[in-house]
Amino acid sequence: RLLAGRHPVRALVRDPSRVPHGNVEIVTGDFGRPDTLDAAMGGIDTVLLVSPAVPAQEIAVIDSAARQGVSHIVKVTSKASSDSPVDRRRGQAQIEAHLKTTGLAYTLLRSNAYMQNLLALAPMIRRTGGFVMSAGDGQVGMIDARDVAAVAAAVAAVPKEHAGQTYWLTGPSLISYADVARELSAALGHEVGYRRISPAEHRTAMIAAGVPEAVATSNAQAFGLIAEGDAAWLSDDVKSITGTPPRPLRSFIADHVTAFT
Repeated sequence: RLLAGRHPVRALVRDPSRVPHGNVEIVTGDFGRPDTLDAAMGGIDTVLLVSPAVPAQEIAVIDSAARQGVSHIVKVTSKASSDSPVDRRRGQAQIEAHLKTTGLAYTLLRSNAYMQNLLALAPMIRRTGGFVMSAGDGQVGMIDARDVAAVAAAVAAVPKEHAGQTYWLTGPSLISYADVARELSAALGHEVGYRRISPAEHRTAMIAAGVPEAVATSNAQAFGLIAEGDAAWLSDDVKSITGTPPRPLRSFIADHVTAFT
């Protein structure tokens, strides 16, 4: 999106052999090696920070940006809270707090749950015709990651207009996992079942499926909070920034239907 707007883009990657060819300047680096970060930041005005919420890593990027004279950081984040039971939300809060102490201009993109996470359910749906989840009947302002990308590109193109702002990014409507099952059923032409399980059961199932224990624990806690209404929030920020409404669940499923078949 930035290239389409004729903005020069540099991407920091760990393995350049995995990068598609294009007009992006590629630099090799690692969040665990500050010297590589400093080299990558030279001549950069705006940093778009998208990574898992590992405080030591993102703080290393922020500190490198400050050392190298970067003027603005656009950070993709979530519903961060220093007292959340979910580890990654506490990590996001720690990173955001540090960012605010640096004096760098910043913009926070606080996304609700991503529709792309539904793709993790695809193998189970293909195998069993349904899926399990510990979100109960909780609703989510689920958003397509492509709409987050559109907002990020719009902000990064003119960062001064968005300095100090926090945007809450959601899809157009609140969605339950029962709604997900109905939309998948309609798209696939057969019933897709949704079986509600407890967070403890879900954690065990994720670990059995190969999810690292710490990640499974955080995921189960987050889904348990969804069941309690924690993700039932919407905003108009996507449309107000990009001029285009966010994609509905039906469009996401139509675009990815082959993953579920």
